[in-house]
Amino acid sequence: MSITAADVAKLRTLTGAGMMDCKKALDEANGDMEKAGEILRKKGIVKAAKRTDKIAAEGTTQVKVNGDTAVVLEVNSETDFVAQNEDFKKMVENFADALLEQKPQSLEGAMAVTAGGKTLQEHLNDLTAKIGEKISLRRFMVVEKTAGDVFGAYSHLGGRISVLVVLKNSTHAGLAADIAMHAAASNPKYISRDQVPAGIVEKEKEIYVEQLKQQGKPEAAIPNILKGKLDKFYSEICLMEQAFIKDEEKTVQKLLGESMSVATMVRFELGEGIEKEKTDFAAEVEAQLK
Repeated sequence: MSITAADVAKLRTLTGAGMMDCKKALDEANGDMEKAGEILRKKGIVKAAKRTDKIAAEGTTQVKVNGDTAVVLEVNSETDFVAQNEDFKKMVENFADALLEQKPQSLEGAMAVTAGGKTLQEHLNDLTAKIGEKISLRRFMVVEKTAGDVFGAYSHLGGRISVLVVLKNSTHAGLAADIAMHAAASNPKYISRDQVPAGIVEKEKEIYVEQLKQQGKPEAAIPNILKGKLDKFYSEICLMEQAFIKDEEKTVQKLLGESMSVATMVRFELGEGIEKEKTDFAAEVEAQLK
């Protein structure tokens, strides 16, 4: 039986499942709408689809290294309780291994990666259906290095923050791990000042100049004061200019010297940038009891 776009759209409206899932279910059911709906329910896809409007800001981050390849990922759940679930933890571990092995280039590509005979998207659907919470792979980054460089990996507070750095021209794994730990604690936004977008710098200058004028500083003195303020600004947001957490007498740049440098820094903090849903717990419980 020929499956039309209208059939797919109708099943999607009825179930809330994705277009491709609906198409596959209709193909499997030979166009029988009711049977296709049952197939989606059995696979947990309908239940998963109904959670898509929920905000998943809990979960975990993870960093994993295998030879010259490493991955950092964030997998979200709606509650921290689910993040402690052994099935959730095992799935995240399996995701890290699959991403390390297959090295997809995009989130869409990652969803098609297979692990244990299923795609990552199918694993997410299955666990969402089993647990009853929205589970999602929010982001990941696969990083590769040369034999002359070393990875530094650090995970903080049981996966609340995960950091990966690539230390160039070094085999000092301990130092690289210290730099990753520093990045976890100090939250630099950039490696060095040349990476800071010009628009951000110009906006800071504009603010500082206005502040200095409001303070009545002489016009001739403003350029020197401005330089000092910008240096402080860079020291707060640039890894290489921050005071090293284990020895605040040195910047990270001074610690590394001239021969070593940080080529890559990836820092994932759980839920950053996600606006968490504010809920009335009593009202939520009452709603679920109805």
